Amino acid sequence: MSPSGLARRAGLDPTTFNKSKRNAVDGRPRWPSTESIAKVIEATGASIDEFTRLMRGEAQATETNGHRPGITVPLIGLAQAGDGGFFDDAGYPAGQGWDEISLPAKPDEAVYALEVSGNSMMPLYRDGDIVIVSPASSIRRGDRVVVRTKGGEVMAKILQRQTARTVELSSVNPDYPDRQFAVDEIEWMARILWASQ
Repeated sequence: MSPSGLARRAGLDPTTFNKSKRNAVDGRPRWPSTESIAKVIEATGASIDEFTRLMRGEAQATETNGHRPGITVPLIGLAQAGDGGFFDDAGYPAGQGWDEISLPAKPDEAVYALEVSGNSMMPLYRDGDIVIVSPASSIRRGDRVVVRTKGGEVMAKILQRQTARTVELSSVNPDYPDRQFAVDEIEWMARILWASQ
């Protein structure tokens, strides 16, 4: 497929990937936006893992049967996640009621998927988007996280600040207030690694 054919198939301007647009006026390389990359991945049916392998110049890894390696991880709705019995104390899946979703490659750590409900993270995440969550990943300021309070409230937010006593979370959508909790009010907090939109 030509660069312009790929752009058209992804719903982008046909000149998006032309050689003339690959460098800025001052000669610096211009890279496609993450939104454009996401549209190309969706249009081609590729996975993010395949995309990154291609960017590194690596050949596609396959299993002996010719299929891509992958795993199945638990999936539950974000609204459902507030109910009891779905998580252990560390924020890992437990209990019944989980569906499953396939991921393109086996991660090095335990992950699961949550389906976003509501619009508190618009325009970053829309109702129905799937986020891949890792309770074991280290979390830094500015990371997107899923938080469960000891009161059973589950929310997707951005970690603004974490001290020995408090956790400050912000919403992308200005219609929703920023939240602040005492550390002992938080049952668990897990980093969002990836989102499918």
